[in-house]
Amino acid sequence: MRRAAGRRVGSGGGEEVMGPAAEDEAELSLEERLRMQSAAATRACRQLGNVKKTAQPGKAPVKQQLNKKGPVEMSAKKPMPFLRQVVPVTKKVHRDPRFDDLSGEYNPEIFMKTYSFLDTIKKQEKEMVQKQLKKCRNVEQKEKLQQLLNRMTQQEQAQKKQQKRRERELTLKRQQRELAKQGKKPFFLKKSEKRKLELAEKYAELKRSGKLESFLNKKRKRNAVKDKRRLPSQKNL
Repeated sequence: MRRAAGRRVGSGGGEEVMGPAAEDEAELSLEERLRMQSAAATRACRQLGNVKKTAQPGKAPVKQQLNKKGPVEMSAKKPMPFLRQVVPVTKKVHRDPRFDDLSGEYNPEIFMKTYSFLDTIKKQEKEMVQKQLKKCRNVEQKEKLQQLLNRMTQQEQAQKKQQKRRERELTLKRQQRELAKQGKKPFFLKKSEKRKLELAEKYAELKRSGKLESFLNKKRKRNAVKDKRRLPSQKNL
């Protein structure tokens, strides 16, 4: 059965209605009341401590900037460092295609075939420079055109030399593959042997063009000058 609400006489002579919880608390002993009061005080202290922890973090709060790209407003209570990043800057990552796997592996044969049209363009440019050199009357401009023509000729000769060396290496590789197919042991040329083959091809080319004698004469003069430098001077005698 539900307990009826009790009544209590107030200080002004009126009656106050007492609820069931108040009647139960009135029936408790003094020791039980003190125990309940201490438990309620402990619970209130814990709640207050949690509120303080959330309200006061360890680091100083950083204010949000009004503009997205504007500077950040820091707290005045904390000393600012000497060097700090005011505006975040995205670091540019440079990619070198020579050392990047995304560009693939370098194959000289495929490279030469892909960019073979550059040889035609270089040849046309060389012909234009030669025509300008013939028509030019200014001395300074003529010297510049002559230097440009010499540089283009040297680049062309170096490219031909590199191409011949590559063809020679490919020929040796084919020979080694054929020997391996026949069951023989493949051989690998040393640097000195490769140098001898290059000199032999060079002499054969000079002989075909008729420039072998002039080349040998220049080489003899250079060797004579080197030998003369190695000889002891008269002061040391």
